[in-house]
Amino acid sequence: MGMSVTISVATEQDAEQIFRLQYLCFQGEAALYGNYRIAPLVQSLDSVREELAADCVFVARLGDEVVGSVHGSITEDGAAAIGKLCVHPRLQGHGIGARLLRAAEAALAEERGAKRFRLHTGHRSEGSLRLYRRVGYETVGTSQGTDGVPMIVLEKAAGAYAATA
Repeated sequence: MGMSVTISVATEQDAEQIFRLQYLCFQGEAALYGNYRIAPLVQSLDSVREELAADCVFVARLGDEVVGSVHGSITEDGAAAIGKLCVHPRLQGHGIGARLLRAAEAALAEERGAKRFRLHTGHRSEGSLRLYRRVGYETVGTSQGTDGVPMIVLEKAAGAYAATA
């Protein structure tokens, strides 16, 4: 009998697994842009630990293994910045990313007062764009990542998080 994937708040003990998972999951993005200096690939383990202590981080677990994660924080303008959403390649396409988003959105709205959710994704990241649009995000602009990758900026109102698939 198979195990179920559960979503929960990340703990300090998850830092190394999140660190390794991000490195694995964002290889495809790096290859897509020919840029292996994107933020999730160059983030230090200490920086992951700092995010766990200060921000809203959720993980997807299959037994004791962290198979997905997402990070959220409140920005200066009161919006919730959601990022580093990743799901282990062997489990992609099963709704885990949407479940992680829903958990982060709920916590950021209910516990931290977010009125809007904002995220950035690379302009060639079609799978990510499909997911974000399917769960209610709309393109509001573009930006340039610190790593030089052209990004699409997407947002949705906090009241819409309950509709996230």
